[in-house]
Amino acid sequence: MGILKTENLTHIYGEGTPFRKVALDNINLDIAEGEMVGIIGHTGSGKSTLIQHFNGLLKPTSGKVFVDGEELFADKHRLRDIRFKVGLVFQYPEYQLFEETVYKDISFGPKNMGLDDDEVDRRVKETARLVGLKPDVLKKSPFELSGGQKRRVAIAGVMAMEPKVLILDEPTAGLDPHGRDRILGLIKEYHQEKGNTVMLVSHSMEDVAKTVSKILVMGESNVIMYDTPEHVFAKAKELTDMGLTVPQITRVFVRLKEMGIDFPDEVYSVDYAKKLVLRLLEQKKG
Repeated sequence: MGILKTENLTHIYGEGTPFRKVALDNINLDIAEGEMVGIIGHTGSGKSTLIQHFNGLLKPTSGKVFVDGEELFADKHRLRDIRFKVGLVFQYPEYQLFEETVYKDISFGPKNMGLDDDEVDRRVKETARLVGLKPDVLKKSPFELSGGQKRRVAIAGVMAMEPKVLILDEPTAGLDPHGRDRILGLIKEYHQEKGNTVMLVSHSMEDVAKTVSKILVMGESNVIMYDTPEHVFAKAKELTDMGLTVPQITRVFVRLKEMGIDFPDEVYSVDYAKKLVLRLLEQKKG
């Protein structure tokens, strides 16, 4: 069993009312520990509903959710401890900053876990380092910081709880290209250093393509695909038919193939595309 698992997970909003909506329909998933997963899907596909089940913010209408081998709602006395294993960073998390200093904001979660002062201090300083915040920033008010810095403080507050699974909902939303690349780089560094499972919800196919090892495609309350980026983006037409975009480089190579140039279907990164073009040129020379 993986770190996250669902069995026939179904969630229905407004059951018994005229506004009844099936948000998740019989979802069966098994997410391996240490995986970096991107979650994509159009608005209303069930992405947000799914991730809110992983730390118990939502309870299944039917079916089961397992975290690290334990069923989430099987024992109410274990629920709090299991929830701490999954850290969820909502979209625009900086709006939730409220403490006098950055240090206090990052330490809020660890203190809530009942950790002693030395352990809290270690986690705050370690996490600040991970997200690229200098020691002097810890003494400042979070409201003095730039938008990108605030985002990093908010993410650090969840990382400091040292969850086994870190889920980020649109972590680059509203940031400029530099800020977006900085956040994605920090998330990748965190994953490489900690080896924890990371799930990244995003509307940006470019961000997903260059960051994750697996992609979960949601559509109409169901899991449409769960596979490696190359296998998912090889089905560019299916994704487009669902109303999803694909990485720009994928669209370019789909068009080249339509023009009669025999390239593989799974082009999703610029680096890979470069290798293919160079290989083709070498073949032409030969």
